[in-house]
Amino acid sequence: MQYLTGYLVEKSLSMDNVFVMSLIFTTMAVPRMYQHRVLFWGIMGVIVLRALMIGVGAVLVAEFQWMLVLFGLFLMVTGVKMLFSDDTPPSLEANRGYQWLRRHLRLTPGLHGKHFLVRGETQQLAPGWWATPLLLTLILIESADVVFAVDSIPAIFSITQDPFLVYTSNIFAILGLRALYFALAAMVHRFHYLKYALALVLVFIGVKVGLVYLHDIHVVDFTIPTPLSLGVTLLLLSSGVAVSLYKTRHEPIG
Repeated sequence: MQYLTGYLVEKSLSMDNVFVMSLIFTTMAVPRMYQHRVLFWGIMGVIVLRALMIGVGAVLVAEFQWMLVLFGLFLMVTGVKMLFSDDTPPSLEANRGYQWLRRHLRLTPGLHGKHFLVRGETQQLAPGWWATPLLLTLILIESADVVFAVDSIPAIFSITQDPFLVYTSNIFAILGLRALYFALAAMVHRFHYLKYALALVLVFIGVKVGLVYLHDIHVVDFTIPTPLSLGVTLLLLSSGVAVSLYKTRHEPIG
């Protein structure tokens, strides 16, 4: 039950990741044939980065149990902010990280097939290694995942503190991210109301972990059982998807 709940939460939070990846690929004008390669190496990098972040989180929770309260508060604040956030799509051009990378990377003017790096001597450029826009796209996607992990990892630690369950539920959800992207990229704009469902899930999980800690220190005598958590999470997410698809049923796909 804990694994399934963690998997479901991570998979649902990946919806925001799908939107950002679509934004990055569109801005960088990466053809669909090369998106597979970027996502493959991006997910390989995510597996390593998530392992490091989960390892640090597991140590903190084991040594300082009160960290769960901070996780819970962070999730509730994040959920409330998501509920009232502006719906204006973000602009990659205005992102400071993107601007910094553009200034400091030796970027080729255009793509060079599936290559992340090319030699300048072979491309009528200055000698040395040059990064292609495909490498910049990969860095941006990895950076975006680190940002999203700040939400998703505390969310899963709020469900279970078993590092094995945290890592496996997280990683197996991420391994399907590439397939999820290609399945939903053309219709991601139709999931507008899913944001509100995700916000409520984060608030609910934040409350759950707060009750767990208060129960452990004998302040309250009840907690939210894991089957109920799974049921509430599934109900909120399915409702968000259903309402989104119904409200946007007349919008074209793509």
